[in-house]
Amino acid sequence: MTRCAWVTGASSGIGRAVVLQLARQGWLVAASVRSHEDLRRLADEAKDAPGSIEPWPVDVTDREATAGALAGIETTHGLPDLVILNAGTHKPMGASNFDPAVVRDLLEVNLMGVANGLAAVLPGFLRRRRGQVMLVASLAGYRGLPTAAAYGASKAGVINMAEALRPELTRAGVTLTLVNPGFVKTPLTDLNEFHMPFLMDVDAAAKRIVDAIGQSGFEVVFPRRFAWLLKLARCLPYALYFRIVGRIAQQ
Repeated sequence: MTRCAWVTGASSGIGRAVVLQLARQGWLVAASVRSHEDLRRLADEAKDAPGSIEPWPVDVTDREATAGALAGIETTHGLPDLVILNAGTHKPMGASNFDPAVVRDLLEVNLMGVANGLAAVLPGFLRRRRGQVMLVASLAGYRGLPTAAAYGASKAGVINMAEALRPELTRAGVTLTLVNPGFVKTPLTDLNEFHMPFLMDVDAAAKRIVDAIGQSGFEVVFPRRFAWLLKLARCLPYALYFRIVGRIAQQ
């Protein structure tokens, strides 16, 4: 029986690489972004793969449209075995260019987009008592980082949401996996004007996510060396943390 996955944010970056890898492993992938043309080109790339990619355009900031997309997928193929809520965006912002409109835009896509996806999929997963949902956040959600005042806040919200939901979903038989990437070579990280340590190839990053499918662990992090540095940073007192980050920001 063909396994079915639904992936949002599928047209570029990590989402695109994950969708292609799933199709090559024989999955039927319902791929979602706003642009139907982007999805059509993506589906064409997998035409010789054992699996397939079907375009399901949706704006994840629209709750009703997100629910409608999942309902359409379920009617056509049944409730997915796997859902990867990956849609996200980024705009560097610090004190000198602080703009509430940027904060709102990033929260709508990065946090509310995840919430809308969860609202669509969880009722079916809970009734079935089976399924895996992966939420793509970021290591930038661990602690405040320069130029990430909006982006980091949105991803910290996803991390907190995942932590809050995980115990209840585990008891219900549903696997919730949190994905926290570091710097991955994508069109979004191309916007950064600073040195990105441990910058990772997008296909290698996607493989880390695909390898976690079916696993029971809570968090997937990469690259691991950078992840452990930021995990350590979460334990530092503010005075030391701000001193270190301040020096990095001046480089």
